[in-house]
Amino acid sequence: MLVSALMRVIRFQQKNFQSAIRKLDRRSAPPAGVEEIVRNVISAVKSTGDQAVLEFTRKFDKAVFRSGKKMRVTEAELDASEKAVDAATKRAIAVSRKNVIAFARRGLRKNWTGKNAQGAEVGEIYQPFERVGIYVPGGSAPLVSTSNMTVCLAAAAGCPEIVVVTPPRPDGTVNPALLYALREAGATEIYKAGGAQGMAAMALGTKSISPVVKVFGPGNSFVVEAKRQLFGVVAVDLLPGPSEVVVLADNSGKASFIAADMLAQAEHGGDSVMGLITDSEKLLDEVRREIDSQLRTLSRQSQLRGALRQGAWMILVKKIEDGIGIVNAFAPEHLSLIIRKEKSLLPGIKTAGAIFSGNYSPVAAGDFLAGPSHELPTGGAGKSFPGLTADQFQRRTSIVRLDKQSIAKSVPFVEAFAKVEGLDAHGRSAAIRVE
Repeated sequence: MLVSALMRVIRFQQKNFQSAIRKLDRRSAPPAGVEEIVRNVISAVKSTGDQAVLEFTRKFDKAVFRSGKKMRVTEAELDASEKAVDAATKRAIAVSRKNVIAFARRGLRKNWTGKNAQGAEVGEIYQPFERVGIYVPGGSAPLVSTSNMTVCLAAAAGCPEIVVVTPPRPDGTVNPALLYALREAGATEIYKAGGAQGMAAMALGTKSISPVVKVFGPGNSFVVEAKRQLFGVVAVDLLPGPSEVVVLADNSGKASFIAADMLAQAEHGGDSVMGLITDSEKLLDEVRREIDSQLRTLSRQSQLRGALRQGAWMILVKKIEDGIGIVNAFAPEHLSLIIRKEKSLLPGIKTAGAIFSGNYSPVAAGDFLAGPSHELPTGGAGKSFPGLTADQFQRRTSIVRLDKQSIAKSVPFVEAFAKVEGLDAHGRSAAIRVE
């Protein structure tokens, strides 16, 4: 049977159309069972440190180390990785890194000062976090590009210690291209530890891994849930889980391009989501045929077919404007926007992690090369979180400086607030300076 025949299609003519659409209105929440598993992993890491990390690495990644020391990637391994990577890959990594760093530096916040109405000097200073932890997915598809999309931002912000955890392969090694990219991006420590246990190790600290002050990076549902549970112990960036794309297209969309973008997301497998919203029945049918046709030419058949059966859907709306509300309710990680009315409709899109405009803007260009980080909120988290930016690696501190003149002008207002709130010592602390 063709995969497209198994994909869910919702049409506006259906009697249950509105109820089906409401089910796409998401809030980020862990899948059933994940919360308890992650809680147990974190508790074990908190209690036994390296021992728990090693045991979970053996259980989940099928990799065995004799001691915590083996988790850390050595300089010899990094040197070997550099020799193992071909010139074309090195060139691609370097070009991507240049774009990402240039984009990141534009987003860094800068110190400023000014004066308020009473003449007090006020301002903000921004400093890089001293020690940050970054999760980089590995497994069947080691995300070499994620090295640039996360570590480069930390380096651009000036973080002096950049710790990376990534799942090892069963033989206890890490993909050479990934190691090479991590070193070139600026990682100062790299550990072979994946999943919730890797995230917990960075947040709580173990004998081998000193704790960090903020954690970053995308991962599966267990990694995302670990972030959620560790919030407060450390700061977290956002909740980026399994990859997803929604295409909002009118009949100007090219079916072959749209199908290719949907298949690119399905390639991640697992809980990946691929959606198409269109007001063109013809385009919808053409995309389905293209998916079947292109699918036969691709290598990751197991991941592709599983993701398309479980996570792919298509919606036919009466008019393209109706798709805006569906997009905002779903809050996609990636939105491919291919519509003639882009100028008027784009401002209405509020929750997408990243928007790719026009037929010639594949999501893969954002994944690998364009400049903005590809770490983006998923699972509906885009309603609350933005994508990763360099300024998230900076700590903000406000500055206030008053002199005799500005405190004199401020005292009446401070005393008024102190009186209404019943805090006379507050008022006195200001008034004593002008008496």
